[in-house]
Amino acid sequence: MVDNKCRVLVTGASGYIGGHLVPALLARGHAVRALARSPGKLGDVAWRDEIEVAQGDLLDVNSLAKAFEDIAVVFYLVHSMGSSQDFERDEQRAAENVVSAAERAGVRRIVYLSGLHPDGDLSPHLRSRTMVGDTLIKSSIETLVLQAGIVIGSRSASFEMIRHLTDRLPVMTTPKWVHNTVQPIAIDDVLHYLVEATTVPVPHSRTWDLGGPDVLEYGDAMQTYAEVAGLRKRVIIVLPILTPSVASWWVGLVTPIPSGLARPLVESLHCNSVVRERDIDQIVPLPSGGLTGYRDAVAHALASDGTAAQRGRRRFIRLSSPAGSQ
Repeated sequence: MVDNKCRVLVTGASGYIGGHLVPALLARGHAVRALARSPGKLGDVAWRDEIEVAQGDLLDVNSLAKAFEDIAVVFYLVHSMGSSQDFERDEQRAAENVVSAAERAGVRRIVYLSGLHPDGDLSPHLRSRTMVGDTLIKSSIETLVLQAGIVIGSRSASFEMIRHLTDRLPVMTTPKWVHNTVQPIAIDDVLHYLVEATTVPVPHSRTWDLGGPDVLEYGDAMQTYAEVAGLRKRVIIVLPILTPSVASWWVGLVTPIPSGLARPLVESLHCNSVVRERDIDQIVPLPSGGLTGYRDAVAHALASDGTAAQRGRRRFIRLSSPAGSQ
């Protein structure tokens, strides 16, 4: 166990999850250092003057030494999906560099946000996430790998895909994965578990599944979004012949999600994404008021960027960097 108040390093602070996690950690009294390849990306965030910023690149182990000095807990929230020609190779290298830098600096804990997945054949995206988690767990440093599915919040990449597809297409043709089951989780609930993971005692390094209270088909997630956003029910026509390549091209065509990010997201939908164990409940209490249901999470996401549900379609926004997105 680490101290109740400690110095933490957040990788991916300019991304979606990291950008929300930093102020949550500050609110709990932790001292925060953010690692960034380009520190200028953090120049205009509201909490910039409350943190340290260290320049470094996870693919260059020699650039990490200073950033990892005097750090108790490292949050690993970066992935190369959408920003690398070979993100699986880069993920492996980055994970190995984090372990090397953390061991040399005497870091006591690593917290990694990964993805829910079944056993067996995985997409390159989920395979790389699993590989990173395995690399961290096998290290000499106590590691918590938190595995979450679709994170519901404005600017979360997976939620934005639901939003843009549903906003744009009253009638849509989809691959058969539209009938696969997902267990979304609200961004506030993810942050609750991440913040608690800073100091909570754990028996050993391992994975912990995270999920909200609702399990539903991906198509139902889009229909529920439409209801909350004040849109009429969408017509979904399943075409089993659609390949991941064609489906990702289609997503890139009708949404502002870059193709390099759309393809791995689409490929990951070929399997169910649900919680298989709730062991996290044995070490972390539920958030005050319990976990947020999917419908309420969607309503909060729409309200958080100024879009009332009854006003219907929102304007498209530019997605933030894929680093740290879910």
